[in-house]
Amino acid sequence: MTDSQDSTTAPAGATGTAPADGSGNPVAAAPSGARTAADVVTPALVAELTRGVRGSGTTACHTPLTGEKLADLPESTPEDVAAAFDRAREAQRAWAAVPVRRRAAVLLRFHDLVLSRQTEVLDLIQLETGKARLHAHEEVQSVAVAARHYGRKAPSYLRPKRHTGAIPTLTKVTELRHPRGVVGQIAPWNYPFELSVGDALPAFAAGNAVVMKPDTETALTALWARRLLIEAGLPEDVWQIVIGDGPVVGPEVTDRGDYVSFTGSTRTGREVAQRAAARLVGCSLELGGKNAMLVLEDADLDKAAAGAVRGAFSSAGQLCISIERLYVHETVADAFLERFVARTRAMRLGGSLAYGADMGSLVSQRQMETVTRHVEEAVSKGAKVLTGGRARPDIGPLFYEPTVLDGVESPMAVCGEETFGPVVSVYRFSEEDEAVELANATPYGLNASVWSTNGSRARALAARIRTGTVNVNEGYASAYGSAQAPMGGMGDSGLGRRHGSEGILKYTEPQTVAHQRVLPMAPSLGMDDASYAAFMSRSLKALKVLRFR
Repeated sequence: MTDSQDSTTAPAGATGTAPADGSGNPVAAAPSGARTAADVVTPALVAELTRGVRGSGTTACHTPLTGEKLADLPESTPEDVAAAFDRAREAQRAWAAVPVRRRAAVLLRFHDLVLSRQTEVLDLIQLETGKARLHAHEEVQSVAVAARHYGRKAPSYLRPKRHTGAIPTLTKVTELRHPRGVVGQIAPWNYPFELSVGDALPAFAAGNAVVMKPDTETALTALWARRLLIEAGLPEDVWQIVIGDGPVVGPEVTDRGDYVSFTGSTRTGREVAQRAAARLVGCSLELGGKNAMLVLEDADLDKAAAGAVRGAFSSAGQLCISIERLYVHETVADAFLERFVARTRAMRLGGSLAYGADMGSLVSQRQMETVTRHVEEAVSKGAKVLTGGRARPDIGPLFYEPTVLDGVESPMAVCGEETFGPVVSVYRFSEEDEAVELANATPYGLNASVWSTNGSRARALAARIRTGTVNVNEGYASAYGSAQAPMGGMGDSGLGRRHGSEGILKYTEPQTVAHQRVLPMAPSLGMDDASYAAFMSRSLKALKVLRFR
């Protein structure tokens, strides 16, 4: 994904009107009595969310829907970050001593609280990111799934495991899992609920504390998650949140954590990895993507077109695993595009705090500039806009129409660079091998999508694509939502995985305890060195025959 941004100061735009020529995506009508930013982000709420969050100054967050300020927040200095780590380290020792089943029970209570009070966080997510409410609900779903999964599975993931020892029956081996200590986490702005608390939950279940730096513009959502998790039973100091400018606060978090969890741009991810490596601590990085969707000649074109809309334009394309490259078999390309473009053109744009809009706003002026640059440069070099291709200030300052480009070629920035916006480029292929080669022709390797009515064929093709996840007949949600399976990137898309056993074990240090009984691992019972070596050689051969592992 693209680099973090720290302020959205675009002026408020007019809302609720269509372009003067009557073309373009329709505007979703706001329901009467819809809530406003002032209704949601009250001084009392801000005071409650920031309780216990220390800062030597203040910084503001804004909503991309209008550009207005939402709240003033505590701004941390390097000294504040150091103090947060001190508090977290002290609290972590007591938290690690809590039995894992009691730690996991906190996650299960949090699960119930999130679902019962989801309206509160949906409003915050929409105000801070500008996304449509249905796309905000994807975050609620993901967090609930992660809380349920680790709430149920953490005890089995972390329990001591027996292994066959060097000498069966004489060597008793147990693998233990210890928490790393304090995890330094840097969370992005595009999914402020899922990529903050969703990533922290397994760390807490494993007995760690977390010091997190959310993006300033989306910190309210992370702060809300913290208050709710404390209500569910997490000790307050186990989760510290620090807020401030990325280049100031980010390195402090990276340089103090016993493990580092980062989601963001590939460029910044490399810097995080270098800083962690210099201290010999581990890190997990989910970085950028230029994700491909392959539509085979036997695909159900109506379902594929609907899936492409979801895959390319959810959260206005500001999703690390969204589709930016669309490869369609040449024999069905025209029929597919007719369906896909019609569905894209019919998408309703809007920013009210209610269901009804199909797509919301971009999050910042920086994202608007990237999207605009990619589209305009492509058109200037010969690409064709099939639909979209323009900003919509009539709805809000950072709205941009969902855009489909044809005729994109490699010299164009939109062909190889991550756009991270509502823009997808269409390409044609003739053979499966060609499609796989095209899908893999990028340094990224995060997510992919394959569409076919032949499941076995699609899965075989999926296995040839060099990405951490591949979805068959879905854009991204089926793989991401399968919390028992690992999710992450290859190549420039990152290191490590979230979800499944890897998503929690990365937050632990494995320890092997080997108890040797009766006989030592050395000559004994009167054997000299030569006879001991001969005895061990015979034993090793016998163990192979007996199929010991």
